[in-house]
Amino acid sequence: MSEVKVQGEVSQTLFEYLHMEILSHLIESYGNEKKGEVISALEALGSRVGESMMERVSKDVPRFRTELDAMIFLCKQFWTHMFNKQVDHLKTNNQDMFVLYDNNFRLLMHLSESSQHQDKSPLFLAFTSGLITGALSNLGIKSRVTYEVPKMPQCFFQIKINL
Repeated sequence: MSEVKVQGEVSQTLFEYLHMEILSHLIESYGNEKKGEVISALEALGSRVGESMMERVSKDVPRFRTELDAMIFLCKQFWTHMFNKQVDHLKTNNQDMFVLYDNNFRLLMHLSESSQHQDKSPLFLAFTSGLITGALSNLGIKSRVTYEVPKMPQCFFQIKINL
């Protein structure tokens, strides 16, 4: 059983390293002054990965009846598949807005709380924002995802469902 845990940690480390390399490559390609284009590229890449991963994770799951059922699946199974843990908290207004809270987000753990790193946090969350958008798109749910970092390594993703 511990062998599975080690394998999961290795894959998480490789995922984090790959994310850092993609980010580094995009910054080098676009330049530091084109942060918006880097974020757009990360979101697009994340969306493609999210669609593919949701296809894989949900292949044996019956169709979801509501957006809430889909969000719960995203917070539990999909998030666990991607980050080796569930989302810490999910809030909703029971209409078209969901907020996912992660109190120890893996892609922010290596950054300090300094303002310099706080300014770079959108670069580390853009891929995951796209990941969520793509995963929900695969389930037939159109959405817009925004994100915020109240305090490192905490973050939340606000998901607005487009009806």
